[in-house]
Amino acid sequence: MKKVLNYLPLHFILLLIVGILTQFYFNLWDFGFIKLLVTLISITILLFVIPQKIIRTFLAFCLFFFMGISAVFFNNDTNYKNYYQHAIKPQSSVILKVQKVLKPSAYHFKYEAIVLQVDTLKTKGKMLLNISKDSILNPLRVDELLYAKPAFVMINAPLNPHQFNYKFYLAKQGIHQQVFLEKEEFKSLGLDQFSLIGVAAKIRDKVQKALQEYNFKDDELAVLNALLLGQRQEISKDLIEDYSKAGAIHILAVSGLHVGILLLILSSLLKPLERLKNGRVLKTILIVLLLWMFAFVAGLSASVVRAVAMFTFLAIGLSFKRKNVILFSLITSMFFLLLFKPMFLFDVGFQLSYLAVFGIVWIQPKLYKVYKPRFKLDDKIWQLFTVSVAAQLGVLPLSLYYFHQFPGLFLLSNLLIIPFLGAILIGGIVIIILALTDFLPQFLAEIYGYIISLMNNFVSWISKQEQFLFTDISLSFLMMFVSYLAIIIGVHFMIKKSTKKLIYFLASLLSIQSVFLFENYQKKHKNELIVFHKSRNSIITNRVGVNVFVNHDLDSLEIKNLNAMVSYQVGENVKSTYSQEFPNILAFKNQQILVVDSLGIYDLNNLKSPIVILQYSPKINLERLIKTLQPTQIIADGNNYKSYINTWEKTCREQKTPFHQTGQNGAYILKE
Repeated sequence: MKKVLNYLPLHFILLLIVGILTQFYFNLWDFGFIKLLVTLISITILLFVIPQKIIRTFLAFCLFFFMGISAVFFNNDTNYKNYYQHAIKPQSSVILKVQKVLKPSAYHFKYEAIVLQVDTLKTKGKMLLNISKDSILNPLRVDELLYAKPAFVMINAPLNPHQFNYKFYLAKQGIHQQVFLEKEEFKSLGLDQFSLIGVAAKIRDKVQKALQEYNFKDDELAVLNALLLGQRQEISKDLIEDYSKAGAIHILAVSGLHVGILLLILSSLLKPLERLKNGRVLKTILIVLLLWMFAFVAGLSASVVRAVAMFTFLAIGLSFKRKNVILFSLITSMFFLLLFKPMFLFDVGFQLSYLAVFGIVWIQPKLYKVYKPRFKLDDKIWQLFTVSVAAQLGVLPLSLYYFHQFPGLFLLSNLLIIPFLGAILIGGIVIIILALTDFLPQFLAEIYGYIISLMNNFVSWISKQEQFLFTDISLSFLMMFVSYLAIIIGVHFMIKKSTKKLIYFLASLLSIQSVFLFENYQKKHKNELIVFHKSRNSIITNRVGVNVFVNHDLDSLEIKNLNAMVSYQVGENVKSTYSQEFPNILAFKNQQILVVDSLGIYDLNNLKSPIVILQYSPKINLERLIKTLQPTQIIADGNNYKSYINTWEKTCREQKTPFHQTGQNGAYILKE
């Protein structure tokens, strides 16, 4: 462990990460490319010129910190003069290039596209392209060029607290705007010239068409596409939910698990090459080539490229057969990935992959020593068990922080699926090759489809054991951080027990208790009133400590399952009480709140400067209401006609009264 802590790339990667975070969140550097390059070169020169060790160490830290900043700055398209937003004008004509096919929504096909040209100017930059499903019969293809005169619109932030921030998610991928098009609003210009991603997409399309000839069931074909081609668009929502509840969702995404299994299989198959002169080098080269061929067929998606890059370094490292080489290889791969693709740092898949592998590499050998198997089968089961537990320990706090659930039967699903996953992957590759060459017998396709169905049915059965699925778990970022601290110190104590390490471990447990008590205190003393946004409905909540009183007009079952409410309850770790009635007057501390519904009643005695909530499109003279009540704030929720809201907003602007519409500004939150 000491050697790992002294491994220089580990220090460098920590500084690189700090630089990436600093630039992304605070935009520390905004002085142009030339000055940034001069800064990097100057620090590098001083590093080699100055003899004092302490100063050189400080300069080295500064260098890698600025490398993190420069990685984000250079990868941010908005910093370039030819970024398309700098050239867009009303009625500008643009040429778009489809770069990636995304999962469609209920009404639109979705794509990640590049803006190649605005009017006569060559440009760069990515955007989200939405094509109405009613306007085209066939989805667009990767590398397809489109001509249009679109209206670019900003991507909306979430309208309610604790909901998934799609705007932030896309911003981390360099996408800040989107376009909605009907068929008559664009013209296809055919496919662009050669590109690796385009060729990979063509091969993938050819594979999919070949497989469709063999009468696979929809779920079988969808899982086959996900396992081997990295395409999850066709997987049904129910099937994804089943795999998620069973703790086996990682099986459906081509990631480190699949590439790691392929690496083990290839290492075993190519082991005879080691007998040749320089055979180990030849074996490593072949493994790396085959892994990247797999990545190519799988579409060179971000998750596949990350996984293959990680295991490329690992394959090279294993050829040296030195102690800690796996850990060193992982750290080095992470360093180079973040150096060239800094936004990977914010990708949940990237975080989970590395934490799972670090958990396996670091924790599994210690768990394995706890019990000494006597038989070969016993040994294999114990190995798989310890690997699953180690990987789960590596990702548990992070997965609870992001997904708020823990599948209690994850061990059962992993123990029974992962041993056969290698055979399923190899079998799938054979099936694809035979299908492409028209040599695939129908009975073989049916056998393979039956195996996939067995796996799906088993996962579905696991997911239905809901008593073992722990959901709605609330975990803050601070609690996640101290949990990882306790896991790291606890494992370190297990490796080499000492009084000093025991004290550290007990201190880490004390930090968890302290965070728990601090957050519990905050939760009990937090009060707020929220007017949520829900189209065609009204939801007003009054929170007092851990209790939330919800007034709403939805069905009693619908309100409990409403995403906005579930997200808020889990995020804040509170309990809700529901009522389908709206009082005319609410009180929040010393602030009076008047609710004006369709009856339009507001002339109430002793009402002084209230906050007014408008719902159900009341037919009122708002100017008269303002003069009568002199409200401090007027709020229009999602249950009002848009024409009414526009009129009210204009009136409030003329009367200089603050106006808030939830459909545009998001939920209104009144805090203590």
